[in-house]
Order: sequence, then structure tokens, then C-alpha cells
Amino acid sequence: MQQVRTQASSALALWPLLWSMVRREMQSRYAGSALGALWAYVQPLLTVAVYFLVFDVVFAMRMGEQAPTERVGTYLVVGALPWLAFADGVSRGASSLIDSAGILQKNALPPALFVWRSVLASWLAFMPIMVLLAVLYGFITGHWQAMGAMPLLLVLQLVLTLLCGHVLALLTAATRDTTQVLGFALGVGIFLSPVLFPLSLFPADWQWALYLNPMSAWVLAYQSVMLSGQWPGWQLWGIMGLWLVLLAGVLTGLSRNSREELVDWL
Repeated sequence: MQQVRTQASSALALWPLLWSMVRREMQSRYAGSALGALWAYVQPLLTVAVYFLVFDVVFAMRMGEQAPTERVGTYLVVGALPWLAFADGVSRGASSLIDSAGILQKNALPPALFVWRSVLASWLAFMPIMVLLAVLYGFITGHWQAMGAMPLLLVLQLVLTLLCGHVLALLTAATRDTTQVLGFALGVGIFLSPVLFPLSLFPADWQWALYLNPMSAWVLAYQSVMLSGQWPGWQLWGIMGLWLVLLAGVLTGLSRNSREELVDWL
């Protein structure tokens, strides 16, 4: 854990540089386009609009009685948007060290700085949309009291994404096969979570397997807040904490063992 705290402190100590890198990262992703960095917000908004339009308006699909809401599009958005934010941040974080190999080979900068740059640039694109979504659901459902959990959930998801992205960045530097495995895992992971289907549709004896996906607890927590108007139960907070501690331990071990070899891997 000390190694993780040291790297985080090093990155935070360089906050002005990090913030400048994040801004450049967002600008460079959409360089040459008419809307520029606005595309980072347009794409998630369009995704949300399509879910509502197709499932709630065009097909008017409805869910069963045990679902937290009867409207399919309303249900999908609550889980899909956090999942997209997680998947985008993890994917960009995983490739961050490889993409910055030339800089890291010539400068003694903390590797965590480049992971944070990629993850934060992704997070800044999704976070305003998620806040806007929570406010919208608050007006629709009137569940304002439960919305107090949203800031903590968003911060904890950012920490989860940073830890996953850093672990995968080190693994990608060690072996490029990680990129292929990650693509498959993210493609399958959305089906091994309550993003597309309510928890009640999964066999009771196998519901534990959903928590092997780190985002399942977060998705259920967002659904509890925005759809049911309830604070997430202590079990969900506990699962989130376990995932964060586990990933921090893995990152500590990988950082310690890769300290000397990282530049050679790149």
C-alpha cells in the first residue's frame, strides 16, 4: 500500500503539470473536428438519448414487477452510463504507459502521472453527464435524499478506475497480450453485471458471480439511489471497499516488482 500512496503523492505533487496534461489530452483526442472537445460530452449524451428514444418511446418496453423501474430505457441508462465511463477510463489507462513510452524513457517522471492523465481526461467527459442524469432522475422520482450518496459513489468509481487502469497499464507494458484480453473482458463484462438485466433475473445461486465484475456493486448502488431512492446497503459499500483494497494490493506488488524493468518493457 505504501508504494501506491507514494505514487499517488508524486502525481498530486505535480498537479499543475497533471492538469495541463489532462487538458491537452482532451484537446488532442478531438483535434481537427469542428466541435473539438465537446465531442467528449456529445457522445455520452447521444447514448443516453438513444436508450430513452428506442426503448421508452418507440418500443415502449416495460420490465417485470421485481425490477426497480418498469421503463427499460430508464433502467438501462442508470447502469450503462457508469459502465461506459469505467470501460473508457480503464481502456485508456491500460494503454497510457505504452502511448507515453518515448517520454518515460527520456524523463524521470512518475509513471502514475500518465495513467492519471488518461483516466482523468476520460472521467471529466463522463462525470458531468452522470451528475446531470442524477439531477434529472431526482426531479422525475423526487428521491433527493438518496442523491447524497452520488458524490461518494462517483469519487469511489474514479478511484476504482485509476487502480484498474494502473494495474492494467503495468501488465500491458509487460505483455501486449493484455490489450486483447482486456477488450474481451470489457465486451463480456457488461453481460456479467446488472447493467442490462435486473439482479432478480439472475439465478439466486449464481448471483455471487456477478460481484466478480468490479463494477457490479457500483451499478447496483446507482440503481438503488436513482431508481429506488435508497442509500446503498452496507453490503454494497463493503464489496466496493474490498475491490479497492484488493486492487491497491495488486498495484503495490506490481509497482514494486516492475520498478527497475518498466523502462525496458516500454
